[in-house]
Amino acid sequence: MKLLFVVSSLDLTQPFSATPAWWQLMKGLYEIGVEVIATPYQGPAIESLWWRAAANPAKWQGDTFKAARDMMGKRSPHPRPLSAGVGRGENLTPPAPRRNKFRPEFREGGVTLPVEGDVGAPLPHPLPTSVGRGENLTPSASHSQATGEKSAVENQESGMDRLVRGVAQTLIAPLWERHLDKLLTKEPDIDAVIVLTAPLNQIKGVAKAIIQKHRKPVFYYDGDVPASLPNMRGFASGFRIYQGSDPAEFTAFISNSMGGGEAIRALGARAVHTLYYGADPDVFSPVEVASQDIDVMFYGHGREYRGEWIDAMLAQPAAALPDLKFAVRGTKLGDLGRVQLLPYLSFSKLREYACRSKINLCITRAAHANVYASSSSRPFELAGMGCCIVANPYQGIENWFEPGKEVIVVQSQEEAVDRYRWLIDHSDERLAMGRAARERLLKEHTFVHRARELVGIVQGYL
Repeated sequence: MKLLFVVSSLDLTQPFSATPAWWQLMKGLYEIGVEVIATPYQGPAIESLWWRAAANPAKWQGDTFKAARDMMGKRSPHPRPLSAGVGRGENLTPPAPRRNKFRPEFREGGVTLPVEGDVGAPLPHPLPTSVGRGENLTPSASHSQATGEKSAVENQESGMDRLVRGVAQTLIAPLWERHLDKLLTKEPDIDAVIVLTAPLNQIKGVAKAIIQKHRKPVFYYDGDVPASLPNMRGFASGFRIYQGSDPAEFTAFISNSMGGGEAIRALGARAVHTLYYGADPDVFSPVEVASQDIDVMFYGHGREYRGEWIDAMLAQPAAALPDLKFAVRGTKLGDLGRVQLLPYLSFSKLREYACRSKINLCITRAAHANVYASSSSRPFELAGMGCCIVANPYQGIENWFEPGKEVIVVQSQEEAVDRYRWLIDHSDERLAMGRAARERLLKEHTFVHRARELVGIVQGYL
């Protein structure tokens, strides 16, 4: 099989958080014998051992736009207005502290801990929790509401967003249409085109033109569901990708979220498939360290939509457990009291930090945590490194890792404190949990697994 990818970016130095995942996915495809061509929507074309790079046909236009956008962001002291949805009355406060103690039982392969409580605050426009449990993805009556809300959300799109979209559709989309046409004409043995999280509404019409001329399937992989959906407010600095787009022009959509599939159908997608994130176990692997001198560590950027859980799992436990060493590696995490900020260095240093830590935290943002089985990279990366993982409430995490054996999910600040203390005091059980998480990753969640799943999706349309 031969696949042509339009990748949001190939440049690991730029702040596109999915880029490492796309590298790993394309490497996984190479490892199962797929020929990969990658052309970046933003930034330079970067060659690798695992794919052949094709030029970015609108590089200088994209660089100019990004520079202007970054400049505007620096000048504005406040984030731009956000669309309707999650931000209106959203409650991210952890549940009231429970006074019960827990008594974990050790069993082969890990620690069995009680899993209790429900998994987080409701969303203002909830997606059906049945979706993704093997049930129908056809738009339901409840999702006529999602479709009806589409125009209202578009009406709330800022003037700047509409201007950017209009300019891109007029100037950038034709460049991409000609570029892909040229590549497919030159290499007619390409089986399919896959767009990886490039702004959907900036390339409107391109997929339709390619399908009509070359009779090749064109897929759109949205790796930001549910945050990317119009009824969610997304990130203040992010693109609104669905406003002014035409999802029906694509052969099918692929989503990182099982629970978000019905909403994508309601926006017009003809078919939706789920492809979770994963991790390359050769990249995210345990590394030898002199000692585990950090007790609890978190790596990640920003408090958006998880600030209360960052406080509940880091700042407050650090104050309650003064004999333990807490650390973070990241930016814009707020005042965390006595939590140590580790230097922001290379990826290899990140592995060292994670492996130096007895407990590694997976603190997932509200949108992903509250929509069923909305995958993110973090739990898979930590599992790959053999870490003992403690997570905030995350709907659907049991699809990937078994709570109590391969991951611990806490429901409150008090429960976090109790479980940190127990894990620190029981090193054998803690280490067994990390081993069990890596074993589960190797069995089901590597990017070679994801590559095979992607090939299966594509083959269904050939």
